[in-house]
Amino acid sequence: MNRKPVHLAVYDTLADWETGHATAHLARAGHEIRTVGPSTSPVRSIGGLRVQPDLALEDLRPEDSALLILPGADLWDTSDDLAPFARTARAFLDAGVPVAAICGATAGLAGEGLLDDRDHTGAVSFYLAATGYAGGGRYVEADAVTDAGLVTAGPTEPVAFAREILRLLGVHEGEVLDAWYRLFHDSDAAAYGVLEKAGAL
Repeated sequence: MNRKPVHLAVYDTLADWETGHATAHLARAGHEIRTVGPSTSPVRSIGGLRVQPDLALEDLRPEDSALLILPGADLWDTSDDLAPFARTARAFLDAGVPVAAICGATAGLAGEGLLDDRDHTGAVSFYLAATGYAGGGRYVEADAVTDAGLVTAGPTEPVAFAREILRLLGVHEGEVLDAWYRLFHDSDAAAYGVLEKAGAL
């Protein structure tokens, strides 16, 4: 099957734990994962991992991608260095290509105005309110939210974040998606049999 790659944004201080479930299970399902950085120079995660981006942000085009994933990072809150990634998210959504943002990346998208007219969630409502965005009335108290091509989640919900991405890209659905979530989020051993029978492990 010829699929467009999924692009994972990588930048200094990125939160290692937030996208691992999503990228691992997308890759197992046959999706190519390509990393995109501010440039092609290596970046270092919060956990100290050195990541060599596959391409620079300026070379990323929505038409070449199935999805853009934006992890949280300290830089979302401490500088404007990652604003170009929020602007790229706008270009993706305008082109009809989905975006998934977790933790601090949701604040970056709030600042870009992308949450004003979409249901969304994040770390906590007042965290996003501090950006001065106009979308507070669309904030949802949920583990993860998908609306109009945009997935959002808070930093403590990497499995729910992955669940929404897997649903969005059609990797799992229905009973199998529910079982996947129950296994990886709730350690529900009964879910293993459903996934094994479906060949989804």
